[in-house]
Amino acid sequence: MFEPLYTAEEMRAAEQGHDVEALMERAGRSVADAVVRRYPDVRRVAAVCGKGANGGDGRIALRVLAESGRETSEQLEGDPDLIIDALFGTGFRGEPRPDAAALIERINAAGVPVVSVDIPSGVDASTGEVPGAAVRAEVTVTMHGRKVGLVVAPGRFDAGEIEVADIGLPSADTEHRLVTDAILRLVPLRSEGDTKYTAGSVLVVGGSRGMTGAVCLAAEAAFRADAGYVAVAVPKETLPVVETLLVEAVKAPRERVDELAERASAFAVGPGLGRGDEERELARRLLADLELPAVVDADALFELEVADWPAPRVLTPHAGELGRLLGEESTWVDAHRLEAVRRAVDRYRSIVLLKGPGTLVAAPGEGVLVCDAGTPALATAGTGDVLTGVIASFLAKGMDARLAAAAGAVAHGRAAELAPHQVGLVASDVIDSLPLALS
Repeated sequence: MFEPLYTAEEMRAAEQGHDVEALMERAGRSVADAVVRRYPDVRRVAAVCGKGANGGDGRIALRVLAESGRETSEQLEGDPDLIIDALFGTGFRGEPRPDAAALIERINAAGVPVVSVDIPSGVDASTGEVPGAAVRAEVTVTMHGRKVGLVVAPGRFDAGEIEVADIGLPSADTEHRLVTDAILRLVPLRSEGDTKYTAGSVLVVGGSRGMTGAVCLAAEAAFRADAGYVAVAVPKETLPVVETLLVEAVKAPRERVDELAERASAFAVGPGLGRGDEERELARRLLADLELPAVVDADALFELEVADWPAPRVLTPHAGELGRLLGEESTWVDAHRLEAVRRAVDRYRSIVLLKGPGTLVAAPGEGVLVCDAGTPALATAGTGDVLTGVIASFLAKGMDARLAAAAGAVAHGRAAELAPHQVGLVASDVIDSLPLALS
């Protein structure tokens, strides 16, 4: 269900008590093996090797490749067919010095495949942050287990394809973990004896003028994520529009929201809600009063106040929304995703799901879960509303809020991958594929 993600410190702990030279020999051979297997026609290999163990791994890889008949060099001069990046290891932090930055830029400008050893040089292995120049690898051969910086953006964008090499270390517990498809087995799908209410009853609140599509997408997604009953509460003036767009859901004006909540086992607030004073007060009241788990998304996140809520709340911001909540620019959030999501958890004392490449799910007192399911095609309007509906369905089924958020992110990503169209994918395509992802 979870795969360990190692920080630099956790890797040092895992290596303690083991023969360093033997570990380096296995690591270097693993890199050489990956080069031969993936690039069988390569004849000239150059390696950029630092002074530490990472550089030692690179030199061993060169030795093994030379033994196999390749031309090898520790210099970038000449015309190599492939470059091994062994400049910095997992312990590197901060911005590369000017001479190292210039060397990294030469690697990137060489126009040949780059295989990084353990982590692309310039990427912080423990956070994924990239404060300066970084190698853009085509493949990263990482030792023992994936590093946090290989799956958390922006570092993940430099890692290329990741290959995990077994160097003989036992598995260890880590603070942060990668979520696998196995988490979907925890979703309690409808079974014999269920009613529409026991299968999960969801209330979605939103749908202001010009934004009725958001509440409809969330409601339809909740149904396709196996909820048995879905109701929506929208303004009176948009109710006729929602009536024409939604078939299975119960539709009612917002004045009846408390009545609808009596039958719900979870609710979602925010899709198309609006940001006026009345809407903000409605969101504040529902979050403060309803003893039901909730997803807080979109407009409900606008100027969200810290409160002592009576039930679990899953906040699902994108970088811009989280930046506003933290008083930071979205660019800062994109550059410091791990720090940003943890700061949000500390502030709101709730589960926070930070959308984007490598979705992050964080909760008070827990490590961060990374969900890397999905495709770039998800960068389209409405997919966030779909995710809201999926998580609301899982909450309504009684799942733990943190696991519901992580399972929702995986189901959402898998549904996108299974959609028949990647080019031109729209949010409703993801909804249609949700049953396939869950089955």
